[in-house]
Amino acid sequence: MPLAGDVPIEYPLEMWDRDVEGETLLRVLVSEEGRVSRVEVLQSSGHAALDSAAVGGARDLRFQPALRNGRRIEVWATVPVHFSKQREPRDFSRPGG
Repeated sequence: MPLAGDVPIEYPLEMWDRDVEGETLLRVLVSEEGRVSRVEVLQSSGHAALDSAAVGGARDLRFQPALRNGRRIEVWATVPVHFSKQREPRDFSRPGG
């Protein structure tokens, strides 16, 4: 689960100015320490600038480490990144939130 706080993914200014919106679906490898060690694009937004911003920002995300039998483990997580000019509250407690 992502830790609460600032989301390090920034909307590319040129895309914002052109009213371009989209969603990039990422797959991230979360280390035993809760840091992102690898990022892959599962589904492109259709815009290279948005995908690049999503990948770059995802590298700075922090997660609560996953546990198996009381020990921290490395896991893959799916992270949707929404680029929208509409401000919506995010609920990370539910899938796709």
